Amino acid sequence: MRAGMLMKAAIHQVRQYRQLMPGVEAVSLLTAHTFPRHSHDQFGIGVFVEGAQRSQSCIGSVEASAGNIIMVNPGEIHDGVPLAGPRGWHMLYIEPDVVAQELHGQVDMKPIATDAALSRHMQQLFLMLNSPVPDHAAIEEAVMLSLMQVKKQHLLSAMPRSVCSPSIALAREYLDDSPAEPITLAALADACGMSRFQLIRGFSRETGTTPHAWLLQSRVRLAKRLLQQGARPIDAALQAGFADQSHLTRAFRRQFGVTPGQYILSLS
Repeated sequence: MRAGMLMKAAIHQVRQYRQLMPGVEAVSLLTAHTFPRHSHDQFGIGVFVEGAQRSQSCIGSVEASAGNIIMVNPGEIHDGVPLAGPRGWHMLYIEPDVVAQELHGQVDMKPIATDAALSRHMQQLFLMLNSPVPDHAAIEEAVMLSLMQVKKQHLLSAMPRSVCSPSIALAREYLDDSPAEPITLAALADACGMSRFQLIRGFSRETGTTPHAWLLQSRVRLAKRLLQQGARPIDAALQAGFADQSHLTRAFRRQFGVTPGQYILSLS
């Protein structure tokens, strides 16, 4: 029994698809991995196909299971904790400018929804992606139809906004604007007019994570952008502020579920 439990816990299968169209990525996961609190630069729209998980979202804790639609907004802090074993989902990540262009303005998506039609539609979309000869025109249309359905049924009327205190907002701004720059906790606290203890306590209370964890997430997102621009993993690692490529690989996989090398293959 214990061996079986350990085997389940070790499951982590990821497929990062070749880029569907400009500004849109797709990934499928079956994993028992617990994702720490993090955020993405893109919108995420996905469908749960197996198992269940609990996660934090812009409206608090939510649970998703097979058939549910899951969504995330750019910059929204969320995580993912499996419930009773591995869980699987398919996910589209769409750049904000693509969403703004197609939906004509800024939108905020609900973190979870029950929509049988959209669930079937997205599962069909990923079946097309797995075809030996994908029909790119049909896939592009399916992505746009998914966006249309989300706009019609699954937008928040008002996005809950967590207002950070000025000191914590300043700390977040520094970490987001200069992730590659080396900085100590003492220097960051001093720049924000706080003690280190006050900074850690306030930052964790208002963001759900520590300053160092936030910095690592910012560095990983910077490294991802550098990879999109053609940088080698070692160069992306150093330019994003990591000590070496292995540090980037561990952080990248922990946040996105794939290695930098696997991600590069999806871009070609």
